[in-house]
Amino acid sequence: MKQFSKPQWDRIQQRVQQQPEIVTALIAANRVILNSETCVPKTGIATWNLYYFCPDHGVRLLWDRHSPAAHRCPIDNKVFTGEPYDGAWWRGLNGLNAKACNQLGLLWQLTGETRYLDKVRDILMSYARYYPDYEIHGGIPYNGPGKANAQTLCEANCHLDFTLGYDFIAEALTQEQRDYIVTRLLRAGADFLVQHRARQLHNHEVKISSTIGVIGMILDDDAYLEFAVNAEYGLRHQLEHGLLAEGLWFEGSIHYHFYALQGFWSFEKLARGSRYSLLDLPQYRRMLSFPLQLLMPDATFPRINDCIAGQEKLNHSHIYEFAYQIYGGDDYAAALQYCYRQSPRRNLDALLYGVDDLPQAPIALIPVGNVHAPGCGLSVLRNPAHQRTLLVKHSPYGGEHDHYDRLNIILFNNGKEILPDLGTTGYGAELHYGYYKNSPTHNTLSINQTNQPPAVPDVLNWHQEAVFTWLDTQVDWSKPAPVLDSHTRIQWDSESYKNVIFRRRILWLDDAIIDVSNIHNPHQQQLDWTLHIDGEALDPQGEPTDFTDSGPLRHLHEIVATPLQGTQLRQFNTAAGTLSVWLNADATIFQGVAPANPSVRDLSYLILRSENTEAQFACVYDLNDVAPLLSVTIEKKDDRTTVVLSRATGDQQFDLSVDPSVLPVVS
Repeated sequence: MKQFSKPQWDRIQQRVQQQPEIVTALIAANRVILNSETCVPKTGIATWNLYYFCPDHGVRLLWDRHSPAAHRCPIDNKVFTGEPYDGAWWRGLNGLNAKACNQLGLLWQLTGETRYLDKVRDILMSYARYYPDYEIHGGIPYNGPGKANAQTLCEANCHLDFTLGYDFIAEALTQEQRDYIVTRLLRAGADFLVQHRARQLHNHEVKISSTIGVIGMILDDDAYLEFAVNAEYGLRHQLEHGLLAEGLWFEGSIHYHFYALQGFWSFEKLARGSRYSLLDLPQYRRMLSFPLQLLMPDATFPRINDCIAGQEKLNHSHIYEFAYQIYGGDDYAAALQYCYRQSPRRNLDALLYGVDDLPQAPIALIPVGNVHAPGCGLSVLRNPAHQRTLLVKHSPYGGEHDHYDRLNIILFNNGKEILPDLGTTGYGAELHYGYYKNSPTHNTLSINQTNQPPAVPDVLNWHQEAVFTWLDTQVDWSKPAPVLDSHTRIQWDSESYKNVIFRRRILWLDDAIIDVSNIHNPHQQQLDWTLHIDGEALDPQGEPTDFTDSGPLRHLHEIVATPLQGTQLRQFNTAAGTLSVWLNADATIFQGVAPANPSVRDLSYLILRSENTEAQFACVYDLNDVAPLLSVTIEKKDDRTTVVLSRATGDQQFDLSVDPSVLPVVS
């Protein structure tokens, strides 16, 4: 066994003796495979796990080992048959088989019980029998093909577990069996991955390179290791070129940030101490620390870009156990303490890679101060006394897993998300590309209901004082589009946004937020400035209407429309209390409801629509429902916008200059 040295393995065995329930949990986690006849596809019929979602509700279907041709939705029990569900079922089986190889191989080492050895050997020999003859297949947009599965990433994920399982049982195999598995499965898989690793920065290439490297470590093959680590677009290249300034993975999704880091970690767990390890490079520490600065008041990560519902949760013990063992650090310990707040520390990463004991004294996890990260394009404004947080996304375009939502905002109040980013659902579900991923379904600007083209926003001003924080950002689509060293899908409308400039200015106050958007719209396109509020509208006003568009807002219903004259108030009942939104623009207000995520319920939409060549959408969010605003006056004149907030305690006036170098005047 090459994964662990003798001292490391002795410590692992001691831990198992102290926590024998770990063995029980491992058996339970693999019961489906352990107690069933080994089933391995004879041909490459598996497709993509992200097809295994209900098209109606956007939730994952219930996978059943004994139901390869009928697939049930957990919401309404509707059964789906045929493709793409059958092929996705086989992808699920491949994944369970591979995981069982790894975990049952570990059980064999821990217990010596031959039933675990027999099952792992049976699975590996079966895949080795069929793997060379699996036909290359795929068809998933902008993803390399697979053999056992339909994309190169899935191939890598399965081969990682196959290889680790092989390492656990190799010494118990005959030489003939070892040669058969190594030649027909491990090397055949590694050679396929080498052939199909793409020349791009991407989380896929990290995972693919990691698996090639792990196979190289287990087989003592320097050619695989050099390709995995040091070749162009290998692990070193990805680590040195794939991070934005403050340490966020360039794709801009917290989920894919950790997914890439998981790929690096899979390799480093075997490579540490070798000349191929990259643990001494500074990038890993930034990758580990920066996301923790983005935690929302409820200890979730913001669902920016591709993030399937649930992936925003801080449950990354598989990342921070190894990190804390290698680097230490209170922030990593705090993350682990949170992961184990309701469940014992009895998992494989703690067993195999963790320190003996975590600090007992509670360590604060949720940041209390503001974060301004211009390189990553994220600004987070906080009021910890009210568990209030505003995130503004002014990030550079991140490629395939980005959403088209420059200058989008997310708002929490009283620990509840009231202006959400919906994230997304399984990529094979219609709601992914048809709804969640689009500009009109974010708290930002869309034009003609189309998606924003790639752009790199500018921060014109960032300033903090005791009584306010000021953020002035702008995206200019008259500038050349950024060039990204990563494959992408063109799903935007450059013509609609031609020469458009979108500027958003945020004044963060104690109990209110002033949000002023100015749009230079020289071709008089249809501008939609959108908010979706996780709550029920208390005072929808206007005449019933319909959207006849075929874009993502076709999901909007119960729509009413009214002209916006002067400043008008709209109120919403949210989980955080009443949210009062004061609006000012020369526009039409549309209100309606559309799917939340998952799509089993609705949330409220508020859209300001204009075709003016110079449009201003001004908004005040009143977050104090104990002493609410009595009135709001918003006036635009020449080069400034004046906002007057009136409460029972008195008035406040704010003068916002067009000049980005001039700070707001508060009186």
